[in-house]
Amino acid sequence: MCDSKKVVALGFFDGVHLGHATLLNRAKEVAGELGLEPAMLTFDRHPDELVGGKPVALINSAEDRKYIVSRWFGINKIITIHFDRDMMQMPWRDFVDMVIENYGAAHFVVGHDFRFGFKGQGTAEKLKELGEERGFGCDIMPKVELDGVTVSSTYIRELVAEGRIEEANRFLGHPHLVTGTVRHGFKLGRKLGTPTINQKFEENIIVPRKGVYAAKLGLIGEERLYPAVTNIGVRPTVSGGSSVSVESYLLNFDRDVYDKSVVCEFYAFMRPEMKFGSVDELGERIKADAQTAKKIVENM
Repeated sequence: MCDSKKVVALGFFDGVHLGHATLLNRAKEVAGELGLEPAMLTFDRHPDELVGGKPVALINSAEDRKYIVSRWFGINKIITIHFDRDMMQMPWRDFVDMVIENYGAAHFVVGHDFRFGFKGQGTAEKLKELGEERGFGCDIMPKVELDGVTVSSTYIRELVAEGRIEEANRFLGHPHLVTGTVRHGFKLGRKLGTPTINQKFEENIIVPRKGVYAAKLGLIGEERLYPAVTNIGVRPTVSGGSSVSVESYLLNFDRDVYDKSVVCEFYAFMRPEMKFGSVDELGERIKADAQTAKKIVENM
């Protein structure tokens, strides 16, 4: 039994986009009115992955979602439930009972198309009706449109995959990003005078179009973000491999951040990934791209 009563926003929240923002902001508003704690409830993997039997390419990892919700919405209580076969087959009323009993839900906030429980038999309307019977609150948030297009994770996944980052960011309401631990790379950049910070995408996370992006990068837990030029690709000039990496070069940044947690925010696609005639030519282009990236992001 959980002692702390909460206003719980329910959903998977892939991308944490403008539509999700209405749920999270409403959860905060109601929590403030009732003197409760706002919370977000999500799952460790997308339900469609188990239901459909194949991986679902996602905009963000679970850690990315936690970071976004904490930073942009100030909600630090993130409830992540393991989605397995038992969860998939749980009757919808039992799911509601479990969330109330285990996590202290006293009020729910859901989207208009929210479905849950065995075979998606639970709906937003049924949850609201149950609340009226049992004495808990429920807000149903309408769909959100931008430029006549319904804001959805599915649409944003397409934008990210195509490298249309500026458009994706408009629908997200914040920069597309990747968090993670800094990895050791080839250290070629250091020799060229352009040391890079290396990250990787987790399994089943959408990799944006290969190429060079204007970005910002910073250490998680610190306020400052630094302008960066970030390459997503296979490094054709220096590597014959096929493994996709995320390499960011920051101007005037020489701190040792190996094994530290960082966030890389993407703001604009600059150019496709290219193979240069020499590593020296590559180094010069990185420096030039960094200056261009700085101009793009310095007012963002």
